[in-house]
Amino acid sequence: MNAPLTGAGHPDTSGALVLDEVAAFIARYVAFPTEHALTAVTLWAAHTHAAGCFYVTPRLVLDSAEPGSGKTRVLELLNLLCRNPEMTISASTAALFRFINEKPHTILFDEVDAIFNPKNGGNYEDLRALLNSGYKRGATVARCVGDAKAMAVQRFPVFSPVALAGLAANMPPTITTRSVTIHMRRRASGETVQPFREKFAERDAAPLRQRLGLWIADVAQDLADAEPTMPPGVVDRPAEVWEALLAVADAAGGQWPDTGRGACEYFVLATASAPTFGTRLLADLRPLYGGRDRMPTVELLDALTGMEEAPWADLGGKALDARRLARELGRYGVGPTPIRDADGRPSKGYTTYPTTGNVGLADAWDRYLPAVSGDSGDSGYAAGQGGNRAGRPSVTAVTPNGHVTDAAVTPLAAVTGLTRHVTDVTAVTDYSGHVRPRAGEGAAA
Repeated sequence: MNAPLTGAGHPDTSGALVLDEVAAFIARYVAFPTEHALTAVTLWAAHTHAAGCFYVTPRLVLDSAEPGSGKTRVLELLNLLCRNPEMTISASTAALFRFINEKPHTILFDEVDAIFNPKNGGNYEDLRALLNSGYKRGATVARCVGDAKAMAVQRFPVFSPVALAGLAANMPPTITTRSVTIHMRRRASGETVQPFREKFAERDAAPLRQRLGLWIADVAQDLADAEPTMPPGVVDRPAEVWEALLAVADAAGGQWPDTGRGACEYFVLATASAPTFGTRLLADLRPLYGGRDRMPTVELLDALTGMEEAPWADLGGKALDARRLARELGRYGVGPTPIRDADGRPSKGYTTYPTTGNVGLADAWDRYLPAVSGDSGDSGYAAGQGGNRAGRPSVTAVTPNGHVTDAAVTPLAAVTGLTRHVTDVTAVTDYSGHVRPRAGEGAAA
């Protein structure tokens, strides 16, 4: 592949053109499941040449359900395009420390799921610490070096771009939440790619890698100063993960700012899944409420264990029970509380609103799950919670005295059990309040 020349006889290092050609080169050999995956891999390869410009270098995870889905091929291509690549399968953590300490490397780690698989009983904490710490600039890992008589503590820099191929389900959430995860698939019968011959691919990739380096050198200061605008809804850790990639896209110009944000929206908003056992449970609970503010534990367990594609009916040979449910939700401050079932009988269950010792499911949904389309405080959320992510009061609040009577305020049948004993509200306050539960259902927090 011959690079286009400028009038001065130098390779054209226009960012958009360079990224276009890198993407075309990668697409020769890999049939990605979506065009957004190709965009993400291209931007990630480019960012390795500028990792020192950024506070965070996102991890790239290549996952698949079956072998032969192209994970290793992507690593082989990145090995030809990235800055100072080091492709490995079983390098020790100590060796990786020293690679990175010697000079900035891009670590390309294949079959990493075998290391993190808990069934193998391996000790992977040092590697996990390296991958987690090395995500942010300036991070070091302290180790004792030397013999017993001259032992000294040495701090190894571990900031480095890392791509990992393997089964994401076997990787610690502390890694996957710092990653762009691409779920690779085997090629369909109608999908064809060019046969990979390393010596020919290396020949074509060499000028591309050179042009990437030259272009990055030209825009390094712009990348260091960049504050890319995130798509609406991309905040917190996902925004941190995508900042470097979108900075590269913006610097390239052309169609890359739009395609980069399209990829960001796809991976963060359209295909994001619950990364942990607990957030999967929260996500499966949310639609069960369907506008209700409380549900008995028995009813919740029946619904959860009846979900065909969920794990709750078989957790290590045992179905989810009330004790396990309470333990898992307790980590989010959500606990069982006295309620009344649909027939008015006392029961134990879970509420969306807070009670004594219970923050309510709405609080957990708002903190740990993405917003759902149409959230406005009425889809199982307590008043003023959930969907109101801008911090503004979403409902009016009663005055502090909160007097109640035994008479219904309105005869309308649509009045719920939560509101039928509340008097007319007085002048609104400046904050959002919570409706108190009925007597016998726990005091409002």
